[in-house]
Amino acid sequence: MKGIPSYTATTNACKLCKPLGASLAFRGIEGCVPFLHGSQGCATYMRRYIISHFNEPIDIASSSLGEKNAIYGGGPNLKLGLNNVTEKYHPQVIGVATTCLTETIGDDLHRLLAEYKKEFGTESSPLIVSVSTPSYSGTHMEGFTAAVKEIVDQLTTESAPNGTINLFSGFISPADIRYLKNVCSDFGIEVTLIPDYSDTLDGPALNDYPVIPKGGTPLAAIRNMGGARCSVEFGWTLPGQTGGKVLESKFKTPLHQLGLPIGIRASDRFFDLLKELTGTAIPEKYVASRGRLIDSMVDAHKYVFNKRAVVYGEEDLVVGLTSFLVEIGVQPVLCATGGKSGKFENGIKAVLDGMACEMPVVKEDVDFYDIEIMAKELDVDIVIGHSKGYAFARKEALPLIRVGFPIHDRVGGQRILHLGYEGAQYLFDLITNTIIDKKQSDSTVGYSYM
Repeated sequence: MKGIPSYTATTNACKLCKPLGASLAFRGIEGCVPFLHGSQGCATYMRRYIISHFNEPIDIASSSLGEKNAIYGGGPNLKLGLNNVTEKYHPQVIGVATTCLTETIGDDLHRLLAEYKKEFGTESSPLIVSVSTPSYSGTHMEGFTAAVKEIVDQLTTESAPNGTINLFSGFISPADIRYLKNVCSDFGIEVTLIPDYSDTLDGPALNDYPVIPKGGTPLAAIRNMGGARCSVEFGWTLPGQTGGKVLESKFKTPLHQLGLPIGIRASDRFFDLLKELTGTAIPEKYVASRGRLIDSMVDAHKYVFNKRAVVYGEEDLVVGLTSFLVEIGVQPVLCATGGKSGKFENGIKAVLDGMACEMPVVKEDVDFYDIEIMAKELDVDIVIGHSKGYAFARKEALPLIRVGFPIHDRVGGQRILHLGYEGAQYLFDLITNTIIDKKQSDSTVGYSYM
């Protein structure tokens, strides 16, 4: 493959900004208002992205810094903003994330928040969790993971053993979160799933608009996470310090790390772990779901076998999808991400170990200009990823299968189920029917019976 030209600019990034990920994580905490220490434009941009995917309102507060604050510092605006949020929303928690501006000018967030608590804090004041999230140092996934780590680090306390299990699910859809909670319930597990935005970003229609929607991981449960039986954490490309690692270090809470349970093998590992932890047999409905999935693969393998796919998006999602594609006979030819954890390629190699397939081209820290150049040489049949790849897929006349985040040009992105046997079934049907539709549409005959 020809080398990618070296550019200093990014053309249609294959990632989003770090504080956006932190805002999503904070939204999954009970009674929490996300707050960005930076310019108003940052909060507006992130609200626009989040709303267009989830089709739910979200308030993200801001310290609204301007040119003067960029010179003299943003401390006064930060304190005023925190007072305004406290007065208007009455939150239990305010999640404060930094932006490029405040990190660049050198605002000492920890000092400013200590001053704020000393000047304005009372017994009834909301808790404040802070996280450093300059966009120039990472992606939205890194911001998400960093915020979860800080939530755990700053809010958990010494706790007596309580028999619960902590589940760090990573950035998944509200449908995936609900699925995981149902699975744990069926195993008889009392789970603390963090963060839980299954209601706060995918709630029912209401007559009145709540300034803070119900839902989120309960604060009481977060405080007691150190007393859990163990933690389960999803991710192949996680940093060295995560929420699960914090609990393991501070409270000796045992930690099990798995890849996202996408596809049969990864889902098997997750269900086998739950069986081991609980001593409970896998509920029959999941055994039946697995069987139906295998049956459908037998029925439709002829449509998908040896098709060639480009997969892009968040690192862990791409690793999980790559594993699943190989299971169903699709050849991933390019696995691409805007992240740069340094663990992406090893994650791909791990999930393909022992599988009869070619090693795909694996690239991190790329944009869609790079992806388009590489894809031109790879004889691609389908593209799998979020909506930001639509322009590339359209230009190359390739069908785009939308998964992950953000999905701006279709409805229901928040309701896509990716995980477990049921998620694999949905993805298999979607991929298969997309391939059939492409073949049918391109046919000069216009047949209607397969």
